[in-house]
Amino acid sequence: MGGTRFIGVYLTRQLVALGHEVVLFNRGKKPSPVAGLKVIQGDRTVAGDLQQLAGETFDAVFDNNGRELSDTQPLVDIFNGKVKHFVYMSSAGVYLKSSQMPHIEGDAEDPKSRHKGKNDTEAYLKSSGIPFTSIRPTYIYGPQNYNDLDAWYFDRILRDRPVPIPSHGQHLTQLGHCADLATAMIKVLGNDRAIGQIYNISGEKAVTFDGLAEACAVAAGKDPASLKLVHYDPKAFDFGKKKAFPMRPQHFFCSIDRAKRDLDWAPTFDLIAGLKDSLQNDYLSSGRGDKTDIDFSTDDQILNA
Repeated sequence: MGGTRFIGVYLTRQLVALGHEVVLFNRGKKPSPVAGLKVIQGDRTVAGDLQQLAGETFDAVFDNNGRELSDTQPLVDIFNGKVKHFVYMSSAGVYLKSSQMPHIEGDAEDPKSRHKGKNDTEAYLKSSGIPFTSIRPTYIYGPQNYNDLDAWYFDRILRDRPVPIPSHGQHLTQLGHCADLATAMIKVLGNDRAIGQIYNISGEKAVTFDGLAEACAVAAGKDPASLKLVHYDPKAFDFGKKKAFPMRPQHFFCSIDRAKRDLDWAPTFDLIAGLKDSLQNDYLSSGRGDKTDIDFSTDDQILNA
């Protein structure tokens, strides 16, 4: 489901490289990442479009872009009893904030999180009887990411600007490279241990917000000691609808031990290598490093205060 943006691109390419026959279902707004694949065009939120899949036969379904239960339930209803594996892209954002870290599978979920729809979907998958595996990544990064993350840091570091970081800068977070995420998703196929399981997927180590700035500097060939990190109280500002920082100011990291054990998987990208990949094969190659219209208005609001 999807297959032409970020996660789907990596997943599709890896599946094809391994010899799998891949079919994509999407709205047809972007080209297939691999030429010659069968593409069924439709909008998953339109019942008639989704029914195009009812006559198809697949061994496995990867649902990469279901955000709400209403997105995924019709798909499960179509394929329940017809597929060997249903792989769902959830999020580690479903976990309830805790003073005990890292999050491990089985920890309490937050019924009010912005990922409530994914939590509801996981509950439905468990009750449906379909052979499923749910994947819970933390922050995902890598080339083709459409959400600002490391790019937010690069915008400032490559222009020698101060880097405003909320609170004390010591909140621990965790990034996982998209290529490693796609590999983990594929590793569940044909693996009986993965049926009915949830797996956290991310990088090996957590990193502080300040540490991420320093790692981005290293990836960009700059001296981390030259950075000007500015810490501020986010509650002291009204940024309106603008986002002053790309991550939530809280500890957010998970154990990936279960995935490493059950899936015979481990991340291949350490943080610096992954950031270099993003910088060279996305940030710079896309021309973003040359842009002069980056919006630094929230930075200026912080710095002027």
